Amino acid sequence: MIGILLFLMISVSVAYSAATGSTTAVSNAIVSCGGDAVSLAITLAGGMAVWGGIMKIAEKSGLTEKLTALLRPALKLIFRGLKKDSAALKAIAMNVSANLLGLGNAATPLGIEAMKRLEEEERPEAEATPNMVKLAVINACSAELIPTTVAVMRAKAGSAAPMEILPCVLAVSFASLVVALIAAEIGFMGKKR
Repeated sequence: MIGILLFLMISVSVAYSAATGSTTAVSNAIVSCGGDAVSLAITLAGGMAVWGGIMKIAEKSGLTEKLTALLRPALKLIFRGLKKDSAALKAIAMNVSANLLGLGNAATPLGIEAMKRLEEEERPEAEATPNMVKLAVINACSAELIPTTVAVMRAKAGSAAPMEILPCVLAVSFASLVVALIAAEIGFMGKKR
């Protein structure tokens, strides 16, 4: 599907440039933007490597364990039915911690691990359990305290203050998380858990 969309976008762009007589501008953009894309990818990879390394250091130093312990009471309210020493709860806390730090790429494998642990503990028959849906919702909303990837992209684009978006990111990400969790709860109202 993405391939079809990309093909259509490129086709419409080329057709429009031919119709308006701006094929030179499109050709120049294609040549120069390829290099810009590679440069941006390298910059993002560097930022992710730094923050991924910081997350690894935090994990080895026990900081993530403390953050997990700090998050556990709140997560127990959201993910009802999980035991206090649940491996799924620990994996969920690690996933949420990575998302809070803006480490979407580090959060992805942690989210997959958390979903596997939930599946092992809750043994769903044919459909996702409420806890699985809530985990997916939390990952989709990705509430962030530090918008790392966006800050790196803003710095690369020449922003003098790449973190000035922080208040807006906090407000929007936490509001969307609350609304999504409420919607998930409403979706399971009246169903056997």
